[in-house]
Amino acid sequence: MRGPHIIVRTLSRPAVRDKFGNVWQYHSRSDRHSKVACWSMLFDLLRHSPVLVDQVARGVVGFGINHEMYEFDTGRKKNLDLVLCTPGSSGRGRGPDFAELAAEYEVDLSAAERRELAELPRLPRLPVGSVHVALEAKACMTAHIKALPRLFDELNSSHAAIHGAADFAIATGFAIVNLCDTFLSPGLNEYKLGRRKPVVSRHRQPDDTLRTIGKLKEIRRRVSQNTGGFDALGIVVMRMANDGTPVELVEQTPAPAPDDPWHYDQMIRRMASLYATKFANL
Repeated sequence: MRGPHIIVRTLSRPAVRDKFGNVWQYHSRSDRHSKVACWSMLFDLLRHSPVLVDQVARGVVGFGINHEMYEFDTGRKKNLDLVLCTPGSSGRGRGPDFAELAAEYEVDLSAAERRELAELPRLPRLPVGSVHVALEAKACMTAHIKALPRLFDELNSSHAAIHGAADFAIATGFAIVNLCDTFLSPGLNEYKLGRRKPVVSRHRQPDDTLRTIGKLKEIRRRVSQNTGGFDALGIVVMRMANDGTPVELVEQTPAPAPDDPWHYDQMIRRMASLYATKFANL
């Protein structure tokens, strides 16, 4: 799978500028990490789903960004990061296609990945009709224990909104968890860096990461059409100090093992399998 390496490579480059002129790799007020994560997930899904690629080539599916899904039974609304869909009747939603979006998001692709992307059929951004797949990505980079309730609630509400609006859709959740011992938090360093000593947050690792992953594993997964939960849920662990040094992908413990259902590869394979089962006849 390409996704985790693309995410780590892209986030290694500072690209989020704050009002003080600092340029960060990660900023909690930016959705850069979720955009890059969802783009990477869809790239891998395209690489592993012949059914989806055939439908893209025939022009019967496209994608939408920040699509609002309406939970029919409660009336709650939630914007989903990225959805695969059939074309809708609204004129809204047109824009860069999937390959062009990589340039807009400044996704850092290797030469091999660029070749693979060029070989895929054009996937257009469309007005959203029927949602087939909905992706939601979140990150826990610092203050892990304090952030846990919100992280859990945001992901939990995502699968509820997806299935409340489109029960047959494949709801996919994805979480990035930071294993680094230290972190430069933009919220604690609201001044021009270099003019004084930065405030460095320190984490209790690997305990903070283990506790975060343990909580994420409590999020409900769906095993049948009439139950709630995510259809696929993945967790990636990385080391990011947010100080400009390269981000490192963690593939050993405490990261999920390759045969773990929360492993990124298993998430993509499950999405591809479910897509073939649910939407092969489109």
